[in-house]
Amino acid sequence: MRLIYDPRAERRIAAPGEFGRVAVLYGGDSSEREISLLSGNAVLEGLRRRGVDAHPFDPRDRPLDELPLRRFARVWIALHGPGGEDGTLQGALEYLGVPYTGSGVMGSAIGMDKLRTKRLALSVGVASADFVVLRGEEDFEHALERLKLPLIVKPATQGSSVGMSKVERAADLPAAYAVAAKLEPLVFAEAWIPGPEYTVSILKDQALPSIRIETPRVFYDYEAKYFRDDTRYFCPSGLSASAEAHLASLALAAFEAAGASGWGRSDFMMDAAGRPVLLEINTIPGMTSHSLVPMAARAIGVDFDELVWRVLETSFTRRPAGPARAKAPAKAKASTTPKAAAKRKAAAKRNAAAKRRAGSRGKA
Repeated sequence: MRLIYDPRAERRIAAPGEFGRVAVLYGGDSSEREISLLSGNAVLEGLRRRGVDAHPFDPRDRPLDELPLRRFARVWIALHGPGGEDGTLQGALEYLGVPYTGSGVMGSAIGMDKLRTKRLALSVGVASADFVVLRGEEDFEHALERLKLPLIVKPATQGSSVGMSKVERAADLPAAYAVAAKLEPLVFAEAWIPGPEYTVSILKDQALPSIRIETPRVFYDYEAKYFRDDTRYFCPSGLSASAEAHLASLALAAFEAAGASGWGRSDFMMDAAGRPVLLEINTIPGMTSHSLVPMAARAIGVDFDELVWRVLETSFTRRPAGPARAKAPAKAKASTTPKAAAKRKAAAKRNAAAKRRAGSRGKA
């Protein structure tokens, strides 16, 4: 049963029973498994506190075709990284006919690919840092000439800042490339923008208040995102009303350009001229105690349990393909008055007589 994306089908849910049996997909086998387990457990607890019939499901240990066999009505995706966030899982769920939260196949695949996200964002007027694709040592000199030092090296389709390195000396570029290339073959170098860093969370096409991030580390890396207590978050971020509105519009534009939907995040650095420069979008952000989307939601009065409920509502935008079956028009009830009954009896006699005459002519 193929699923299609129909944003008109999304609706607010009043009672937990309307969701049916829900699987929270978490864990997996990507480099972000540890964070996915933390996110998934938090989501699971939040849904259960709201009375949702939610169950853990780790696709590393169980085949996905168990989902329809075990009567799961829908899926809350809390898988991070390749295999869960890049369209692969979304395609499998569509094949199985199981509705799921967040972005679809295309939006997930593009959102996971930083290079394609950058190109699409530029096409709608969202600035992005200059970059050079690194295929090997032959591209190092070009990257250094074009981007200057310092620069940052990134794997194109990893999340949570995994595999990223700041390069301040030309001699360190080969090692930084090797770290990223261990994870995947598509690696690029990007011009270094010192910041500050801002993030805009998105929930159902609404941009939530931005958050300004300050870290004592070299940049907002994996450790700072999930485990350090010295990372500082400011929400409200301190931007003026006009700057906040501008950043929100850029965040939504980048998200929509990638084909992303439902919920997520757009991350920016502010350059020396005060211009927001897109880093990436995130279609399945973290949902841990340190995570940014819950923090932004709290700023508008949405607690964690309400947040995971609203994200689950986005699964209703995935429905079986094909138009809704139209109801057959109701048959008119025959009149039961004596006059109407007499008319029906006379008509039946005329029909019977006509059939007898036709039969006699056929025999002649």
